[in-house]
Amino acid sequence: MMSSSLLWAVDVYGRVYSLSTAGGRWERSKDKVLELKRVTAVKQCCWGIGCDSQLYLNVNPSDVAIRYQEETYENQRWNPLDGFTDSMLPTDRWPWTDEAGLNPQPLHSFQLPSESWEWEGDWFVHDESCGRPSTNTGGWEYAVDFPASFSKDKKWNSCVRRRRWLRNRRYKALGLWSKIPLDRGWPPPQPFTDISCGGHLMGNSSKKHLYLWAVSQQGKVWFRSGIQHLRPEGCRWEEVAVPGEVAQMSCGPGDLLWTVLWDGQLLVRTGVSCEQPKGSSWTVVEPPKKNMGAALVSVGVYVVWAVTKDNKVWFRRGVNSHNPCGSRWINISGEMVSVSVGPNDQVWGIGSEDRTIYFRQGVTASQVTGTGWIPVHAQWDSSRPAEGHPSHDYRGRMTDSSQGSVLGLEESLGGPDCPIPKATIPKITSDSFISALVSDRECTIRPVGSKPLPTVPAEDQDQAQDQDQDQEADGGDEEVLSSLSEIPSKATGVDPWSNVDLEEEAKGKPPAGPGEAAAQRASVATYSLELPEVEERPPWAWVSGGGCVFTSDSRIGWLESSEDKTSSLSLAITPAHASAEKKKEASEEQIFEKSVSVTKGRLRWWRDWQPHQWEDVGIALEQARTERGRREDILYLYYKHNDEKKFLCTPMSDVTALVPKIRESLYCFAIYTSERTRQRWPLLLSTLTQQDLQQWLSLLGESCCHSKGIVGKPSEQALWAVTSKGDIMVHEPAPSLEAPTSSPACDHMFWYQVPGHLHTVECNSLGVVWGIGYDGTAWVYTGHRGGSVEGSGDHQRPLADVRSIFIYENQRWNPLAGYTDKGLPMDRHMWSDASGLRECTKASTKPPSPQWTWETDWAVDHSAPEGSDKEGWQYAADFTAAYTGNKTLKDFVRRRRWIRKCRIQLTGPWEEVPPIPLSDITILPCLAKSSMEQVPLWAISERGDILCRLGVTRDNPAGSSWLHVGTDQPFCSISIGGGHQVWAIARDNSVFYRGSVSAQNPAGDCWYHIPSPPKQNLKQLSVGRTSVYAVDENGNLWYRHGVTPSYPQGTVWELISNNVSKVTVGPLDQVWIIAEKVPGCPSESPGTVCHRVGVQPMQPKGQSWDFGIGGGWMYLSVRGNALEAQRAPARSPQPPRAQRQVNGNIIAC
Repeated sequence: MMSSSLLWAVDVYGRVYSLSTAGGRWERSKDKVLELKRVTAVKQCCWGIGCDSQLYLNVNPSDVAIRYQEETYENQRWNPLDGFTDSMLPTDRWPWTDEAGLNPQPLHSFQLPSESWEWEGDWFVHDESCGRPSTNTGGWEYAVDFPASFSKDKKWNSCVRRRRWLRNRRYKALGLWSKIPLDRGWPPPQPFTDISCGGHLMGNSSKKHLYLWAVSQQGKVWFRSGIQHLRPEGCRWEEVAVPGEVAQMSCGPGDLLWTVLWDGQLLVRTGVSCEQPKGSSWTVVEPPKKNMGAALVSVGVYVVWAVTKDNKVWFRRGVNSHNPCGSRWINISGEMVSVSVGPNDQVWGIGSEDRTIYFRQGVTASQVTGTGWIPVHAQWDSSRPAEGHPSHDYRGRMTDSSQGSVLGLEESLGGPDCPIPKATIPKITSDSFISALVSDRECTIRPVGSKPLPTVPAEDQDQAQDQDQDQEADGGDEEVLSSLSEIPSKATGVDPWSNVDLEEEAKGKPPAGPGEAAAQRASVATYSLELPEVEERPPWAWVSGGGCVFTSDSRIGWLESSEDKTSSLSLAITPAHASAEKKKEASEEQIFEKSVSVTKGRLRWWRDWQPHQWEDVGIALEQARTERGRREDILYLYYKHNDEKKFLCTPMSDVTALVPKIRESLYCFAIYTSERTRQRWPLLLSTLTQQDLQQWLSLLGESCCHSKGIVGKPSEQALWAVTSKGDIMVHEPAPSLEAPTSSPACDHMFWYQVPGHLHTVECNSLGVVWGIGYDGTAWVYTGHRGGSVEGSGDHQRPLADVRSIFIYENQRWNPLAGYTDKGLPMDRHMWSDASGLRECTKASTKPPSPQWTWETDWAVDHSAPEGSDKEGWQYAADFTAAYTGNKTLKDFVRRRRWIRKCRIQLTGPWEEVPPIPLSDITILPCLAKSSMEQVPLWAISERGDILCRLGVTRDNPAGSSWLHVGTDQPFCSISIGGGHQVWAIARDNSVFYRGSVSAQNPAGDCWYHIPSPPKQNLKQLSVGRTSVYAVDENGNLWYRHGVTPSYPQGTVWELISNNVSKVTVGPLDQVWIIAEKVPGCPSESPGTVCHRVGVQPMQPKGQSWDFGIGGGWMYLSVRGNALEAQRAPARSPQPPRAQRQVNGNIIAC
């Protein structure tokens, strides 16, 4: 159970009140004469500035008394005549000093710091041997000389001795306001206008200190140090230089310190730490509004709130001990004259209209701005609410008939057994009564639980007065008033009177019995509106929540909803008030439109510079919802470099991709921005568990999509890609992506992840998306993004994939032992990967990521492409030469491949298409507005058979059945383009064209052989509307000339570029590739997305390459993007784009 704490407040008359979290009443300070202007509090104490500009302190009562022990040492030296005396040598210390002997401290020099202290007893000698005042030994310690070590034993060479004297003093002013005296020996500071205490949560040390900051009338800043539990008043004041005149300042519980200058500018103190509590320098922060300076600032642990001079409330985003200045301001609905932030970042405020204390509801560690303002419903005593008017009894008292007022005969009678209805509020119609209520206080009086009343326009007030005058003109009222005037006044004064709706009052109080009811029918009832002399709620001038400690789930009685509480009086008696109240409620509903939430965590960050290692860092995602529902999310990373706090920040709107990575069997992911994409330098983070990785990827991915306005499933025009890890990435293209000129750069493209694991993915503009897993299983996309966004859990299906991991056992021949694992010094590792550059043993080889689990054990692989003998060995003259399955006399090395399969289990928006395993797939790329009954889809099975899928439509993307297309050899790559052009590559690298393919004849008739480029073996191709591109085994990209509707086979191949692993051609003949060996990308994870710029109908080969995201991208499909750029009128030529490629060779990024 959390201990109680106090909320402090000051009214406009300087009276100080405190409100306990364990109670429900405002308690006024015991010192009735004391008047304060401002207070600042922590849980242990409260500081205040009096109207005399002096400083006052109130230490909260505690079960443990505050005692401070003064000490001094008595020193003596031995001489042959007198023995031990206080006669010292000229070089000795004083007879009475501190322990070090550097400062004289005679007993009479000790004085009480202030009147708040009192001595407990006299001085006594402390005997350290027994831990209590000395009795027999006298407490002396002996040594050869004063700088030497002292001991209890007296020896023959003990020439000096000392003993410790102690005296205790106790702080007696607990729960009382005491004046802080001037520091002795120090120049007095100037009169103060503002104070703020904090810093008690700074650092991780168990020994906490409290620091007090103050602002003088001349705008100077003062710092008070030495405030501890045993020294609540502190030691002395020190002036801190500041570039300007300070008007107000706020110190948080941690290391945050903000100030407001008289011109409305804000200053932030940087370099604040436990070792340097005063900080090192000031940094200027612009106010929230340029034409409206700041009036007040309040600081918490991780938050900063401010109020501008027009009473608008603002929240500072991105504030942290690593980034004390924050990033930007966001406006919070509501108007306050002041705000105060508590130790758990809870927020209090004083309304600008009604001067009521409000609490910011819904503030948590993640929802830092809360949800709305609610008034504090506390009481002055056990029965009277604080945030309303005094609970006077305005109900009329029934009197006997001799008092002369008349009740209507139409009222129904009630018997003694009738239930007593609830009291109702009489309708007040007299302006004089309201004037009497508010004559002594210039504040608005509200009922408990009601919202603050707005100011009534003058024209509405005039209308209300006219209505009241019309009611008072009724002649019946004159008789009632004349009867009431005969009633004698009380001794305390004349009772104020008001016209009361008697019909409503009669409903509120039934007669006591038949006799009294009969008297009512023919008698007079008088309603006494006596006002007892009780104090009204004062308008608040200042509030301090720094000492009010509770959590978001704590139940505080005076912060709970008060809808069930009723008030005995409402001043909203005119239509003008009701109209203004509705406007006020409408404006208060806007509070929920702007908010900031923060998600924090601890991750590991790979530092790419010295010392090149993983480091524990703090990470925070700040999600802000601004006006019109826009999202402005920022990701912060906090770290230390050379013991200096630093941070990195990235707006989520600048993030271009969140990509899971394979890194040392860790749960890693990379964050790309456009700048980091150009530099090939992503931000690499890792988590402790796979669950944490998925949660952060989901959270960050959702934030990116919302920041960029991407909601729902991928569009039919989306670009699809697969990374080397098997993750599926999607990009939503803009219409200008394929513009002939001024197309957006590829490094600005945003990619987001779709759950699943694939090796190949293909799409088209009708929304048909197919994929192939590593095990050859075909999958069709079910039409949803997946993940946690948009509640897509119902669209998830189980998804599994199996992948083979290969390692190589290498041996070298020698004349003595034959083939052994003893190689030459320059040879590769005897167990390695295919390249031989990395050592891979059976024990050290792990699955691709922790998501994978081994499914089989290691076994010799007899299905190597180059062939092998019966034991799986392949032979070559050297490790870098070509391998064969047959041994010759010149083969001095051999290797064999080992295989082990692993499995991954996921869920995603994919449906399996059984039963034939596939190796390649292609879908007809069509224009965006195309309509066809069936979508042509071709595939190649793992055995090399060519298949055509029937029944594929927009509504049934999985199709119905496979149609086998006859071939005389196995194939490895296939692509279908505009006009149902089907091109394919056989495993012997020969190229074929399928003739007579149409919607009526989906399988075509026959194959036409197409010559390959000279001395080159093609391995993959892609066909667009009129263009055909292919990639050979050496990574060269080729373009087929002369492809026309009348001669679709084309004429000749032309080399376009090198270092290409995959090519994809879209429905607009746009060309994209996966490039290899791009400068800046790591060699162990090649693969960069590149776009061919300048492709036009008259220039289908384009002009140059534009480089996008890279490092581990394996497959790309743009065959769904049929968005054509809007044609614009001719304009002046644009400046040329930066040349990044020489036609034919990729040279830079």
